[in-house]
Amino acid sequence: MAIGVIYAVLFWAATLVLVLGVANKVRIYWNTPAPLKIPTTPAPITPGGVVLRMLQEVLLFKSLFRSDKLLWALGFLFHYSMLLIVLRHFRYVQDPVWGIIKFIQPFGVYAGFVFVLGLLGLLMRRIIIDRVRYITAPSDIFMLLLLIFIGISGLMMQYVSHTDIVMVKAFFRGLITFDWQPLPSDLPLLIHLGLVATLMIIFPISKLLHAPGIFFSPTRNQIDNPREKRHVAPWAAELDKQGKMFLDELKK
Repeated sequence: MAIGVIYAVLFWAATLVLVLGVANKVRIYWNTPAPLKIPTTPAPITPGGVVLRMLQEVLLFKSLFRSDKLLWALGFLFHYSMLLIVLRHFRYVQDPVWGIIKFIQPFGVYAGFVFVLGLLGLLMRRIIIDRVRYITAPSDIFMLLLLIFIGISGLMMQYVSHTDIVMVKAFFRGLITFDWQPLPSDLPLLIHLGLVATLMIIFPISKLLHAPGIFFSPTRNQIDNPREKRHVAPWAAELDKQGKMFLDELKK
């Protein structure tokens, strides 16, 4: 029971850090002005075109495909396998489990292998390719290793050391309702959950924030209409207004 209490507190704290940290970053992104009209051309000239472009970036990584085919392939495998894995894990907090979640269960298992292979490819790319290794920071390697070990520990529970998933589900449903439940003491499970909690805590201060950050990128979310409409940031408009008022006072 003591292990359950420790991990319950850990996950409540990690969830709080994740939610508040990401919310704060989004607030900062939202309030950061874009003083220039800087969409990457060729860019859309209508709001609908901006939405379509953003969907292509988020779902298909279009610009990445144009610039680096290897990185696009590895990133595509990693992101979509992770999506399947996350959706598969919804069964631990749902009762009854949605039909679509039941349907993807076998696909989610195999996605675990793709997840690890994609991450290993991204890691090797940062080590082998000179120009990428030059700009690689220790934090980049750490994040990749963290994700790799999360995937490996998850696969171990599936194929090497099985755990009591009924107890695991009761534990996580208990977290939602603040009802303490015991947690299996299997080592792969404890390692897996500890790594996941670590990821949740450091996510708001990591480069993984490109997930919400892409929606605030002025090179992607701006309409290409600088000739039709002058772009003036709110703070610049306020300074311009104050400057005019100052000049008017001098003329009096």
